[in-house]
Amino acid sequence: MASEPDGGRAVAGLFKPLQVVRASHDVVRQIKEAIHAGRLRPGDGLPSERELTQRFGISRVTVRDALRTLEATGLIEIRVGARGGAFVRVPGPEHVGDGFTNMMLLSDLSPEEVTEARMIIERGAVPLACRRRTDDDLAALDEICDRSVTAVEEGRHDVALSAEFHIRLASCAHNDAIELLVNSFQEPLLMSLSRAMDVAPEMGARGVREHRALVEAIRRQDVAAADRLMSAHLGRTAARLGGARTSGEAVGRD
Repeated sequence: MASEPDGGRAVAGLFKPLQVVRASHDVVRQIKEAIHAGRLRPGDGLPSERELTQRFGISRVTVRDALRTLEATGLIEIRVGARGGAFVRVPGPEHVGDGFTNMMLLSDLSPEEVTEARMIIERGAVPLACRRRTDDDLAALDEICDRSVTAVEEGRHDVALSAEFHIRLASCAHNDAIELLVNSFQEPLLMSLSRAMDVAPEMGARGVREHRALVEAIRRQDVAAADRLMSAHLGRTAARLGGARTSGEAVGRD
């Protein structure tokens, strides 16, 4: 059975009985409101299914449907066993990323706009990455570059390697908000890189060389050089995407 919320916070008046047809949606809404207001916090256990059924005045099937919805969004986790139940949690990047990706991919967002957003986010992360990078960070970036070189030499370079590099580089900033944003941006990033590859697939080797130069600038903690390289690197992607849209001209690939 799930425990009551931590710290002795009363839950008797936390939820209200429902009088609507789509009751599970209102269960989700009320629990979300309690989480957003801080009345339920990460680690708190929700009341048992039986107690929620009584408090909301609905069936257990409806309660379970609402809990599954909350679990899918990452706001709760369902544990089994003697200490099981529904517990509030902090959603991981994968939950944030799914909603963000769906919104972006189903909108009229263009690859050019994605690249412009990358210019803001990734260039902004460069000074922090230069100051905070660790030996493990540098080793991870070197390893991605090594795999990329091998892939180019074998004629099998893929945009996923470019995306992996940029996501790992952003994590060198050691800022959870930046890492969350960049991870959430992964699918739109792949979309823009794939479009750039369609424009000029022969330019993969140049992109790999630029990645290696970025790593060396970050290794030296040379903010000016790293920013200049990142700006040119992403600017070239933006230029070729814009050129492909307006004239079909191919000017390179990330």
